[in-house]
Amino acid sequence: MSILFIQYPKCTTCIKAKKFLVENNIEFQDRHIVENNPTKEELTLWIDKSGLEIKKFFNTSGKLYKEMNLKDKIKDMSKDEAIELLSTNGMLVKRPILIDGDKVLVGFKEDNYEKFTNKPSQ
Repeated sequence: MSILFIQYPKCTTCIKAKKFLVENNIEFQDRHIVENNPTKEELTLWIDKSGLEIKKFFNTSGKLYKEMNLKDKIKDMSKDEAIELLSTNGMLVKRPILIDGDKVLVGFKEDNYEKFTNKPSQ
């Protein structure tokens, strides 16, 4: 199975991440986060595998996040409530997300991608 790359095409960070994957000849399955929003089951699995706290999966710089005043609300949500909310709209989810078996990487930092894919940048 190839790497799953979940992204939003207009996101500049996603564009950089995709460029890294393409330039390093890394096979991946591309998935549009809004057209194919992550399900509760997927999010639960990815959050558990990533070892990150759930708030790391929120797109905190997004317009929707700010409009919904989630900064204050997330603290009082249970894990299930937060996952339920994330599954309602791909624009709430931090991106890109890279998934390869049991490995999950959220966001894009070139050195993290190098470690994740075992590819030093060109």
